[in-house]
This record gives sequence, structure tokens and C-alpha cells, in this order.
Amino acid sequence: MGTCLLYCARASMPICAVSMSGYFGWDKRQSGIALGSFFWGYCVTQVAGGHLSDKVGGEKVILLSALSWGFITAVTPLAAHVTKDPLLLVSLLRFLMGLFQGVHFPALASLFSQRVRDNERAFTCSAVGCGSQLGTLLIGGVGSVLLEWYGWESVFYFAGFLTLSWGYCLSTYLLKERERIITFEDLGKGFSRSTQTSVSWKRLFRRAAVWAVIIAQLSVASTSFTLFSWVPTFFKERFPDAKGWVFNVVPWLVAIPSAIVSGLLSDYLIAQGYKTIWVRKLMQVCGMGLSSLFILCLAHTNSYCQAIAFASVAVGLQTFNHSGITVNVQDLAPSCAGFLFGVANTGGALLGVVWVYLSGYLIESTGSWGPMFHLVIAVNVLGLLVFLEFAKSERMDVEMIHL
Repeated sequence: MGTCLLYCARASMPICAVSMSGYFGWDKRQSGIALGSFFWGYCVTQVAGGHLSDKVGGEKVILLSALSWGFITAVTPLAAHVTKDPLLLVSLLRFLMGLFQGVHFPALASLFSQRVRDNERAFTCSAVGCGSQLGTLLIGGVGSVLLEWYGWESVFYFAGFLTLSWGYCLSTYLLKERERIITFEDLGKGFSRSTQTSVSWKRLFRRAAVWAVIIAQLSVASTSFTLFSWVPTFFKERFPDAKGWVFNVVPWLVAIPSAIVSGLLSDYLIAQGYKTIWVRKLMQVCGMGLSSLFILCLAHTNSYCQAIAFASVAVGLQTFNHSGITVNVQDLAPSCAGFLFGVANTGGALLGVVWVYLSGYLIESTGSWGPMFHLVIAVNVLGLLVFLEFAKSERMDVEMIHL
């Protein structure tokens, strides 16, 4: 549920980008600044959030961050209307939102590595990863209706207050008192170096397999952020008469069963005796390779029905990444999975900032959407080749833990 609401809040801006640009008089470069500012904040807290989760528990980090970005989402329309420079303030709020959302997935990686059995991790990651598609589906459907009937402000109110309500229910009914609050003692524990157990980061980062999963995650995250930010605008401009709820809903509706299937398939193949690394690489061929073929088709079609079909298949295939690199991080270093995933996602967020802004520049300067899609494909293919060549599934942190 938390991942679902995370994407509801995150997708509010991309869905409303066209309406907000018209309302405030922004061009695509300015829209790119507002959209890309999220990722500047998103990259700052990845490593710290993952490391803190490894030490004090991911559930505490997830709850505190959710309450924070939920509040920011709810107040964004009010803040935009009371300032003389809405672009600056909206960009600042998006930055702060990214700051708090940045800890979510590293905290999940830490939580899974500590509480989920090895033979169930692919399905668990895929099932929880469905929240991203479900959230985008929810805000794509409900948000499109709200946008059309009540204006862009209502989309932010919906996502923000829904998140705050979930956070209240989670802290009141599901979590124990000691799991709700991060104390100063927790912070000290999280950022102090243990004298009993420590990981030699230098030795860990000398491993080619570690860099393979980092580069693959970097590629997946940055290209996903780019598509997530610009595809709603692509459909709105190329097919202006199309209903927003269709292209904001259908691809994510396809992605949910696809994510579940990928998780079940991955765990099944491993249970049947196939090598874990072979299964991880197969998932990435689907998630990065095959999906890129359909992104290429999307870039060059002028048929609305074909565009919906290509986007749906591409998004569906991308969910196979949950059973590939996301789990591979936990394969390699379960004792510090949150930290390692944070490092990988930081790189993805940094590139996401660059790609989102660069995409806006390319679209504006060339008058074509092709360069943006070609950029996404090139980055995906490069990341896939590195992963296929160097990835492993053996645990890398065992000999580096000193008792």
C-alpha cells in the first residue's frame, strides 16, 4: 500500500504537467525543471536511508518518510497559488518530496533482506513492486477524472490526503509503539560504525558483480524516471483527442499481472534447479532488452491503438526488473542491502535528473519525440550488456564481515 501511495503522489505532477504549464505559462524546458527537481532530492537520501534502515529497521523509515511526502503533496497547490514565482516554489516542493521518497525503496530492500526467505524474495519484491503500477494506475484513472472535472489542484489533494490517512492507520493499528518513531538513539546507532560488525566498503566495491548490479539499476531507474515524467505528455500531444484515462491507466493495468507472473516464474525456475544468476539475467533480458524493442516501436508509431499496445507491453516487461536486479542486490549483500540499493538508486536518480531535463530540451529543440525514446533505449541496452557480462548471485559480504 505504501508503494502504491508513493507513486500516486509522485505521478501527480507528470499527470498535471500539461495543465499546470498552460495555467502558469511554462514551456517544456521549464516543465522539465519542475519535473526533474524531484530527482535532485530523490538522490540525496538514498544511501543514508538505506544505511539507516539496515541499522534501525525499514518500517520506521518508511512511515516517517510517508507522512512527510504526503503532507508536501497536499500543500503543493496552495503553495503554488500564493507565490509570485510558482515554478521556483513547485520545484522546491518537488525537491523536498524527492528527499523524503528517496528512502523508501532502500528501506524496502533492507526490510526484505532481513525478513523474507531467499526462495520467496522474487515474488515478494514483485508483489510489492506492483504497488508502483497500482499507484500509477490509481492516480492515472482517478487523477485524470479529477483533472478534467475539478482541475489539477484536486489531483494533489487526493494523493496527499490519501497518504496521510494511510500513515495514520499504519501507525495507529499496525505498528507497535517502538516501530513508529526514530529516536536520537536510533540515529546514533544508524550512523555510528559498529565495533563488532563492519563491512569493508572498499573491498565490496572492488567486485565486478557489485558494479554490474549498480550500473544496471542506474540504467533502469534513470530511464524509468524519464518515461514516467514524459510519456503522459507524449500521449497528450501526439494524440490530443484521446481520453487521458486510457493512456494513464491501460499500461499500468497490464503491468500488475505481469509483475506477479515474473515473480512466480523466477521463484519457480530457481526451485526447479536453474542457476539463480541465470534466472536473474533472464528477467533482465525481458525487463531491459525486450521492453526496449517496444519502446522503439512506440517512438515511431502514429496509431493511437498501436501506441497504447506498445506502451502497455513495454511497461509490463519492465516489471521483470523486480525479479532481476532488485533481488540480485539482496543476493550479493543481504547484510547491507539497503545501503547497496541506495548507492545504485542514487546514480539512477542523478541520471534521471539529467535525462528528464535533457529530454525536455531535445523535444523542444527538435520538435520530435524520437530523440527522447532513443536515449532511453541506448541507456537500457548499455546497462543490460554490463549486467549480462559481469553479474553474479553469490554472496559478496560474507568474508567482509568481521566479528
